Amino acid sequence: MNKKEVNEIKKNFSDANGFFTVNSILTTYVDPEKNVKCKMLKPYSIIPEDEREVVTETLKKVLTGTIGKHLLEYAFPNEAYEEDAAQKILYDVVSSKMKDEAILEKYIDKIIKNIEYAASFSIITAHCTYSIKRKDKNDEDDIDNISEEFNFIVTGICPVNTADVGLFFDEEHMIISKKTNNEMIISRIPSDGFMYPVFSDRSPDVNHVMYFAKKPDKPNISIVENVLDCTFVMSAQKEKARFQQVLNAVVSDELNYHVITRVNEKIKEVVDLSKSETEPVTINDKQLKHILSEAGVSTQKLEALEPTYKTLVGENGLTASNLAENRIVVATPDVTINIKKDAADKLRTSMIQGRKCLIIDLDDPNILVNGLPANLQ
Repeated sequence: MNKKEVNEIKKNFSDANGFFTVNSILTTYVDPEKNVKCKMLKPYSIIPEDEREVVTETLKKVLTGTIGKHLLEYAFPNEAYEEDAAQKILYDVVSSKMKDEAILEKYIDKIIKNIEYAASFSIITAHCTYSIKRKDKNDEDDIDNISEEFNFIVTGICPVNTADVGLFFDEEHMIISKKTNNEMIISRIPSDGFMYPVFSDRSPDVNHVMYFAKKPDKPNISIVENVLDCTFVMSAQKEKARFQQVLNAVVSDELNYHVITRVNEKIKEVVDLSKSETEPVTINDKQLKHILSEAGVSTQKLEALEPTYKTLVGENGLTASNLAENRIVVATPDVTINIKKDAADKLRTSMIQGRKCLIIDLDDPNILVNGLPANLQ
């Protein structure tokens, strides 16, 4: 799914949309020992409105975030359609419209047995139908022309915790005391989730699944590999780490403040130019070589780029948006300086009286120290 397709489903994920329907909701509560304490399957239409709003809000979060960072699409391996494998189970759940209890039992069992989760959690799954409207010659929705119905499920894995409500006023006994809350509160924001099948070229693609991670630097690999039976790819944090490894290995002693900030500027330009693109743009070894050359890295150093890139990264490109920094951070053991975007040129390095120094150019001589105006001596 590209950005446009994700946005189309998310935009229409609403009770107010006549072309979108949530058919049923399956909620399951699992304790830390992986015991199912509660499981309920309800038609969406009989759920109270305030509860429906919470469920809808939670499940829409699974379609939220940056593609390539929070949202990662995975292809199923061929064996995933074998009996009891993830693709076959998910396909059966969608095809049965969540009306077959035996299929749902297998589906929930697949998640619970294979997920690594340290605490209690809740599994919320909805079966949805989206009536796909054909586009007219102006690429606008033709509301009188429905091409097909897109049936899919969206699942959110939500952490569950008790809340410390602190002191409260007991009006009956006219006292203030500490209240203990033993109720388990299900988070409105899933830590992980997935959507199946994906919405590709405005049609269902049953051979792919979309995985969501609230914290892209801490994805739950067990969901991708053990629940969905897919091969995990690098997280955003891992991509950045590999990128930094490549720079350290290739540029080495030429890696200075100017080179680092110049490389970041060039990558940000790539990201900015691709904002209208539906697919996340990537940077391969050849593009990185060009960027490093423009940043002033010597030809001799660049000769090592391709083999180093292949060893550390492989054949695939790195997602540009995962590499770009919005601000520059210069850190020493004692001092950290945060530099806003477009201000990288205001800091320089220099040798003064035999000492390595950082110099900050001040366009405005007025500075604050601990929030107080300070005079420059």
